[in-house]
Amino acid sequence: MPYIPHTQTEIKQMLEHIGVASIDELFADIPAEVRYKEKEPFAGRSENEVVREMNSILAQNRTYPMFLGAGCYNHYVPAVARAIISRSEFFTSYTQYQPELSQGFLRALFEYQTFICQLTGMDVSNVSMYDWASSLGEAALMAARIKKDRRDIIIPKTTHPARVEVLKTYIKGAGMKVIEVGYDAQSGQIDIEKLISAVNANTCMVYMESPNFFGVIDETTQEVSNIAHETGSLFVFGTDMLSLSVLRPPAEFDADIVNGDAQSLGNPVSFGGSQLGVIACKKEYVRDMPGRLVGETHDVEGRQGFVLTLQTREQHIRRQKATSNITTNHALNALASTVYIAWMGAGGLSELGSFLVKKPEEVAERMNGITGFRAPLFDSHHFREFVAVSDDDIEVMNRKLLKEGITGGLPLKKWYPELGNAVLYCVTECCSDEDIERLLGVLEG
Repeated sequence: MPYIPHTQTEIKQMLEHIGVASIDELFADIPAEVRYKEKEPFAGRSENEVVREMNSILAQNRTYPMFLGAGCYNHYVPAVARAIISRSEFFTSYTQYQPELSQGFLRALFEYQTFICQLTGMDVSNVSMYDWASSLGEAALMAARIKKDRRDIIIPKTTHPARVEVLKTYIKGAGMKVIEVGYDAQSGQIDIEKLISAVNANTCMVYMESPNFFGVIDETTQEVSNIAHETGSLFVFGTDMLSLSVLRPPAEFDADIVNGDAQSLGNPVSFGGSQLGVIACKKEYVRDMPGRLVGETHDVEGRQGFVLTLQTREQHIRRQKATSNITTNHALNALASTVYIAWMGAGGLSELGSFLVKKPEEVAERMNGITGFRAPLFDSHHFREFVAVSDDDIEVMNRKLLKEGITGGLPLKKWYPELGNAVLYCVTECCSDEDIERLLGVLEG
């Protein structure tokens, strides 16, 4: 964003207007001992000199190859995405309380909804959630509103542990209960027999993720959908939106609600966020969906226009009638994903998706050839991530990798002690062949 400082004349005029004699008097309430006393580091220097000095400071930063994923993924973000979301009309936009005055921004959000519906195959999408975890929590409350006489939620143990914790927090006040079912030790997919035993007349929704927390592409989706619907439950499907560039859209196996994350579409890692939560559903459930929906219409003169069709959050309607108490969303992140999808196109997305299936499997195969390693642990297809098991302690191994300038994978013992020294590795297009050779070289050493 451009920054134009005030002139000394403007500063003097503002101080006079509020009746203050100087800048020091304006900040007199700030104790002297906590004030910055050093001389301005760039005072009196030209812009060229300042830029040169800043570049020399930035050059001291180290860039670490990263093989850590587990919900936040380091994908390349094109310059066009950063440029467009940095425009002032987008960057400073907030919730449109007079939406008809924000046609350009509403158009962008409408296109985001359209892209999500094309990826998922669902009838309708809202204008984003905070993250995957919050969209899962909202999907659970949505299922409870639809299935009013049911209170049990069934999830597989292959669900991201952080999302499980958020889900439990979301549903606590609604009197709902989470029931976890195990996974097949060989495939890393849902154990269908255990799922059948867990579903009953009190189940309001059956949830699954694919790719799951292990990076496994779960091929039981149609079976899980059938089991849910045979018992009168809703089938809720969670996925990373980028995976839908190569995997079947969840509408094809009759998902009722789809949730997930689109951070990997044009949004940087940025110290773990921000994320971009996604929620979409069948049209029959649209009035139980939280958040906002942008719709296309025409004015009295036949001109195309965009409006907030549904605003079911408490900020817009009476609290007791709201479907959600979320008072904002990640519209700027949604815009970044919209730009990214349009820039990549269907061909670019499918090419990247194919790479994220093939490359991790190649890396896992080579890792499997290292003494003391087994990779991938599960006999399934993977997307972007895979689990490896080592004879050595993972924490010690990660410290060794970090010392060599490499960010390793996520140790899983905290959540899956039965897997032993297991670690979740992530491989994206930002991991160069040189980075992979360095990783394997350190592990082998």
